Amino acid sequence: MCYFCAPKSHETILNMENILLIFVCLTLGFFLQKSKDFPPFAYKSLNQFVIYVSLPGMALYYIPKVQIGSHLLFPLGVAWIGFLLSYIFFSTMGRFFGWSRKLTGCLILTAGLGNTSFLGFPIIQALYGEPGIQTAIIVDQPGSFVVMATFGILTATVYSKGTPNVKTIANKILLFPPFIAFSVGCLMNVLQHDFANELQSVFQKLGSTVTPVALIAVGLQLKIEQRSKHWRFLFLGLGYKLLLTPAIFFVLYKVIFAAKGLAIDVSIMESAMAPMITSAILASSYGLKPKLSSMMIGIGIPLSFVTLVFWYFILNHF
Repeated sequence: MCYFCAPKSHETILNMENILLIFVCLTLGFFLQKSKDFPPFAYKSLNQFVIYVSLPGMALYYIPKVQIGSHLLFPLGVAWIGFLLSYIFFSTMGRFFGWSRKLTGCLILTAGLGNTSFLGFPIIQALYGEPGIQTAIIVDQPGSFVVMATFGILTATVYSKGTPNVKTIANKILLFPPFIAFSVGCLMNVLQHDFANELQSVFQKLGSTVTPVALIAVGLQLKIEQRSKHWRFLFLGLGYKLLLTPAIFFVLYKVIFAAKGLAIDVSIMESAMAPMITSAILASSYGLKPKLSSMMIGIGIPLSFVTLVFWYFILNHF
């Protein structure tokens, strides 16, 4: 059954299933670490599956359907402004405290991009219904997804290898499978033409594999070490993502621009989502502190359910 076309009577069940899926897959991946029959570096193959299969499928399904217009500006700002602020904040902190480039890059990626689809979609639909989902898709596809496929891969390349030349960076972006799929989707959108129904169904099913595969990959890398040197960076990254980022957008949208309406509330709630699963996979794939990137997801997702309640309360009382 199509998630977005589900009857209203099934919405609560579907939302619970999506949220439950997140925790089941994380837990499954965590326990599979202890299985002797499961390859120790299986998460690398799963990461590549997400990048080469799942994300392109998602882009080819959703991008041709995005409606272009001025209504996109506030939702789009969540990802684009959010990532820019993350870059400024963590690159400045990194230089001031003498962090390694890999640590700085990891925090920019994982704290700069939110889980606006896998976590965001079911939560936004539960809180705001179908109209909320329409805004959430704008936040996610031309927003978070495009930032990840462009500036995300650029950041991962630069911070993993120092200062690669322009040609290397351009090749990394242009040959990045999700970016290729995004470009094809944009072309279809401009031509106001979508794929045949049969292909759309295939792309949708491929895209739906992102959540289980990516979360199992994260779970396979998740190790909760009490004496880990990453804890203070974890708290800094999650504090920035779950508290400071939505606070910035609340002030910017609600106070400075005095904007109101469902789209504004949904945009701020999406800015408060836990770190993006794909950004953690990207950081891990480029060797940017894989353990910390996994902890940002594994601890950030359950913690975000608490902070999201706080932001929902704020939006409904101010």
